[in-house]
Amino acid sequence: MAQAVANVARRINATMEEQRDSLDLSDCGLVSFPDGVFKMIRSRTDNIQKISLANNQIKALSNKFFLTFTQLREVDLQGNVLTTLPEAVGNMQHLISIDVSRNKLRVFPERLTDVSSLQHISVEGNQITELPMEKLSLMPALKSVDVRSNPLTPEAASFPHLFTLLT
Repeated sequence: MAQAVANVARRINATMEEQRDSLDLSDCGLVSFPDGVFKMIRSRTDNIQKISLANNQIKALSNKFFLTFTQLREVDLQGNVLTTLPEAVGNMQHLISIDVSRNKLRVFPERLTDVSSLQHISVEGNQITELPMEKLSLMPALKSVDVRSNPLTPEAASFPHLFTLLT
């Protein structure tokens, strides 16, 4: 546990010192997004455009995560145990890519359809059975949705759409 905390602290310090626009906390054994990170990185949150929390054991993200990192363009949450995304994800104005593949989602996170800048969504390897195709079809920038390895109903992807649907 102490080594995991030290690893997270090292990565945050590197982001701060090198003034990076990305924060990589993948493979850190996290079960949640550490509150201490908000304090440590407070002065740089507007500069952070990419966050990876891939391959942890994160069960949930708070609204605070998306309300704090308002300039995010890419979020990698693959390989966690998320069952939902917070409502605040729908307020992201710059987000172009989100990866929530290999989690525990049973329902497609519909708040993603409120993000007009979103181009790529991956929900591969979850337990999603239905897609909000009508809402997805109205997303102006959407280019691809990866829904492979989900138990989709046959009619789930039948709505006409202009984006690439990977099934």
